[in-house]
Amino acid sequence: MPLSNVRPEQYQVLLAEKAAKIRDQFEQFNIPQLEVFASRESHFRMRAEFRVWHDDEHCFFAMFKKDDPKTPCKIDDFPIGSQHINTLMRELLVEINASETLKTRLFQIEFLTSLSGQALVTMIYHRPLDEIWHSAGLALQEKYAIDIIGRSKKQRRVLGRDHVIETLQINEQSYSFQQVENSFTQPNARVNQYMVGWALEHSKDNGNDLLELYCGNGNFTAVLAQNFDKVLCTEISKTSVKSAEYNFSLNKVDNVKVVRMSSEEFTSALNGEREYRRLRGIDLSHYNFSTIFVDPPRAGLDPETEKLVSRFDNIIYISCNPDTLQHNLGSICRSHKIDKMALFDQFPYTDHIECGAVLSRR
Repeated sequence: MPLSNVRPEQYQVLLAEKAAKIRDQFEQFNIPQLEVFASRESHFRMRAEFRVWHDDEHCFFAMFKKDDPKTPCKIDDFPIGSQHINTLMRELLVEINASETLKTRLFQIEFLTSLSGQALVTMIYHRPLDEIWHSAGLALQEKYAIDIIGRSKKQRRVLGRDHVIETLQINEQSYSFQQVENSFTQPNARVNQYMVGWALEHSKDNGNDLLELYCGNGNFTAVLAQNFDKVLCTEISKTSVKSAEYNFSLNKVDNVKVVRMSSEEFTSALNGEREYRRLRGIDLSHYNFSTIFVDPPRAGLDPETEKLVSRFDNIIYISCNPDTLQHNLGSICRSHKIDKMALFDQFPYTDHIECGAVLSRR
């Protein structure tokens, strides 16, 4: 996203345009009144990555335009990034330019911050990282109370932790989440709080058991579990499964089981088409599912998962792509109706739109 698009004075107008687009796009489904959850107008993004460009004896943070990928645009501040990211950008650049050890062949820097005040900085190099770099990195880590990871080809030096612990406030209750470097996390933490709270509110009367596909690090699961007797969730990423299990323990959630499977594999297992060792010890017949929760990637649900979702009385669908959501609802709404629909502005000043739909069987 070009930073020239970031105009806080126009934010409400741009948000209204997104809402109008969603109302028009989903008019065929006779949706109820659209709920709109706004972002902060600046400093809303909790993670960012920048190229490090070297010019004579100094380096600076840079981004590139899509139509000119070879000319660096110097970045002195990052108005959509968290305040912590902006502070660290200024402080670390001074330290890097003052140290040949930290600066030499530094290629990229990635920031991951949290509402709880933690920060993880990954420094990526085009050279091997030796003990001299290790000592310089440790000093930088201690000085700024952050965690640092150094990366180069076939190297990953973790100087502190490889994650931050995020704390979200949902309905005046705190939930904590491990967020690991290079794993998926919701970039706009405050809007994420709205999303999780919305799903919690609209599943509170469903009862029985919950099936969740694409659970990630348990961002939704750890909170929604309180509304159900038992929860079974799936996730394909090993890192995310490990984090989800950690987060369930961290939040004292004891009624959830997570299995590392794709949605297609789980659909096959639930249909009795194939047995999987990863489901050993889990008797699917012991679950009384009332609700399915899905938060798929941009490609949306495949046809077989569409059919699976349509078997449930209650559906909660979080979507990062209105086009695939519209396509999926074309099938799902043959048997279900949309009771609630929301727009969550995770990505202000861009065309990206995050939506939520709550459906029940007709």
